[in-house]
Amino acid sequence: MPLRPKPATQPPLPHDCPLEDVLSLLAGAWTVQILWFLRAGPRRFGDLRRDLARVSTKVLTNRLRVMQAHGLLVRQVLPSNPPQVEYSLTALSRELEPVLNSMEAVARRLKQHRPPRQEG
Repeated sequence: MPLRPKPATQPPLPHDCPLEDVLSLLAGAWTVQILWFLRAGPRRFGDLRRDLARVSTKVLTNRLRVMQAHGLLVRQVLPSNPPQVEYSLTALSRELEPVLNSMEAVARRLKQHRPPRQEG
């Protein structure tokens, strides 16, 4: 019986692999959705809160702070009374747009293959 060739194995990811960092950041609650809504342009905190109806104010605030600390968002305090805060994407986060577009395309195809819901 002929021997099967062993499948090519990939070396393990290095301990400080940047891929792990970006995957961890994008896996954070609401991160991808926030990036999605900000693609169209700057949004105020209240707008994002309405866009993400199921997120709590505390969680949204925390996620925005984390994303800002990682260089994905710019936070600008608008000169108004009362003061309002607006968030926008950085050049770095704009580099993720092709990824978001690909995710949207795959999601649309997956939706076509979703089995019909069973009513019961």
